[in-house]
Amino acid sequence: MPCTKRTRLTLTRTPMDTERTLRMMWLASTTLPVGGFSYSEGLEAAVDAGLVRDEAQALDWLRGQLTLTLARSDLPVVLRAHRAWWARDLESLRAVQGWILATRESSELRQQTLQMGRSLVAWLRGLQPDHPALPLCVELRPAPCWTCAFALAALAFDLDAAQAAQTLAFSWLDSQVQSALRCVPLGQGAGQRLLAALTPLLPAAIAHATSIRDHMERWQSYSPMLAILSSRHETQYSRLFRS
Repeated sequence: MPCTKRTRLTLTRTPMDTERTLRMMWLASTTLPVGGFSYSEGLEAAVDAGLVRDEAQALDWLRGQLTLTLARSDLPVVLRAHRAWWARDLESLRAVQGWILATRESSELRQQTLQMGRSLVAWLRGLQPDHPALPLCVELRPAPCWTCAFALAALAFDLDAAQAAQTLAFSWLDSQVQSALRCVPLGQGAGQRLLAALTPLLPAAIAHATSIRDHMERWQSYSPMLAILSSRHETQYSRLFRS
């Protein structure tokens, strides 16, 4: 009987690769103590206005948010901020921080980015109080915005800029799907279908953000209806979320 050999394909991962993957999962977790669960980023106001009533409309809303805002603003910001933290480039950090605060068009969206950023820096101080970039945080007034703080946390976790963007993108998506489950409302199965439909769009969003990372004039945060809905949400009679 002829002897046969089996060829086994093995994918080699170093302990450092595994550790970084786990750190990405940690930073992307909705249990990160920054209060992200309390923000819907305008989705609750869209539900109240009758713009998002079911799974299909939730998918359209989140797809639009991903491609029209996240890919053009927060993702290039975290890529640029990551490099600035690494270089201890305070001028670039101030420019990025200023851009974020100038493009948060409602009070609650501005409060969200500052509160989450402040909380993330406090969390990081507890884990790595001697990190050499932390002293720069006091220069970003009134507090580091969420994306700047996230870039710093990624750097402190030994993640590169691409990994920081990947982690932020999935963190945003997971949080928004959780918001949709609560305020549309949707079932758990619908939430998984949303993740299945939208996760494949993340690489293209990150690629676009990478292409404009060094061109701040091409960053965009033009979403007038979101600004209007967010402003209305500030005085909405009944609400679950802070944005």
